[in-house]
Amino acid sequence: MGFIKKDNKDYYNPIRRAILKHGLIEPGDKVAIGMSGGKDSTSLLYFLDRIKKEQRLGFDFDIVPISLDMDMEMDISPMISFVESLGYNLEVVPTNIATVVFDIRQERSPCSLCAKLRRGILNKHAREMGCNKLALGHHLDDAIETYFMNFLFHGRMASFEPKTYLTNADITVIRPLLYLEETMIKKLVKREALPVIFNPCPVDKKTKREEIKNLITQVSNQYPDVRKKFVQGMEQGTSADFWTGSLVTGDELSKNR
Repeated sequence: MGFIKKDNKDYYNPIRRAILKHGLIEPGDKVAIGMSGGKDSTSLLYFLDRIKKEQRLGFDFDIVPISLDMDMEMDISPMISFVESLGYNLEVVPTNIATVVFDIRQERSPCSLCAKLRRGILNKHAREMGCNKLALGHHLDDAIETYFMNFLFHGRMASFEPKTYLTNADITVIRPLLYLEETMIKKLVKREALPVIFNPCPVDKKTKREEIKNLITQVSNQYPDVRKKFVQGMEQGTSADFWTGSLVTGDELSKNR
């Protein structure tokens, strides 16, 4: 795996800024990484592994990659090999989520229930593994999409939080890729030939979030700096806490990260 000097500006500085600004990772943390096999979670492990090994935060922390077996006949062997190449063991948790969502419940809008089940199992298993933090691969585009979904569907101007302590699960969810645009992650995945697992979910790319993604793409074509302006807006603190009060949770974990 390669490294070029520009990576500091494009990747590591934004990730480090998010971590330090929001206190996402602290000395001695044991951080679970929720891995679906998608580009985002795979990139998250790639970045956090280098940050840990190169001591880019000035302190040490532990990494525990965790993946849920969604009962969808996914070939995750490339992801397992990738995780092992970095010196970790992938903790694979068997579930019957697909059976519950599509066969038993036969949900017409399955993303919300699927995400809820995934979060519950992932949080629980992370705590059982002794982790106090759970890192997810949500990036800047996800934050913007969540904002627009809240605004358009709920009349609420809010996105998810960079750092959220879940009382019931006794674990803190963090999003270290918050300041990275999705296009940059795609470039990294292509450049480093990181493994991306095919998502067999029958509703993949057919959700409301996908509609909002297309809308933002259209907006950015006319206003190329829309993502930069979004970051500026959220950092200005124009409300007591911009990130709190997020209503959109169903699609947060629904896409293949």
